Amino acid sequence: MLVTNKVRMNRLFHHGKCLDVAIDHGIANEPDFLIGLENIEGVMENLIAAQPDAIQVNYGQADLLQRVAERKPALVMRTDVGNAYNAARHREMWAVLHNPDEPILAALQMDAAAVVVNLYLIPDEPGIFRMCVENIGRLRQACDRYGMPLMIEPLVMAPAGQGAAYGSLGDVEKIVPLVRLARELGADIIKADPTENVEDFHRVVEAARCPTLVRGGGKGELGPVLAKSAALMAQGASGMVYGRNVYQHDNPSRVVKALMAIIHQGASGPDALEIYQQG
Repeated sequence: MLVTNKVRMNRLFHHGKCLDVAIDHGIANEPDFLIGLENIEGVMENLIAAQPDAIQVNYGQADLLQRVAERKPALVMRTDVGNAYNAARHREMWAVLHNPDEPILAALQMDAAAVVVNLYLIPDEPGIFRMCVENIGRLRQACDRYGMPLMIEPLVMAPAGQGAAYGSLGDVEKIVPLVRLARELGADIIKADPTENVEDFHRVVEAARCPTLVRGGGKGELGPVLAKSAALMAQGASGMVYGRNVYQHDNPSRVVKALMAIIHQGASGPDALEIYQQG
């Protein structure tokens, strides 16, 4: 690992742990994802005050974070856009880099601590899978050149018509091989879905062989979300990348405080819920 890579990783991880709050959902072009993000400037201001380890955002909103001079979370910048999250089934599934010629130029200009890209596995859609592999190859080359950590998000997606359109699956037998592939392609950080059985998540961590952050997915009841988060940390997770499970709750700042207690202080789910309730 390059020295500059380690420097950026140190900005993202504190004692090996990280809470990355994702508010990059506007790029999905899906209205439901924007509930709670309508006033993106206000959301960013509140999150910066809450002090998670990192905030994940797209290039067009990164200035809201990086214009702050002091005591701000690290920037994780998304590099790709696609149509895998839309409710309707598309005739053509695709995922492309914002800038395929200079894929991390924007991240360097905005002083990001890491970049993130998807690795979609969707039944009967080999084209989008190939696009993702090609995206990762371009990013890995650029990240090696400039010392930028690469976070890969391997997602085992459901076929259209099975539950939420293209919703992700928690099948450990499918997650583990895809996570292993992401590592083989050069991931410095893995962002993976939780397994259906939380006690299986250690297998994901073992396959990753690098810091493994848990993807939050759709908004859930806060008590169970916090309990599950604590259980996943006990399975070896290095932290969380939560979006809707932060910004769609009534008090996102308190959610951040509760999650930070789990990730950095080893708080239990019930203890974290009490932290949230006490404010």
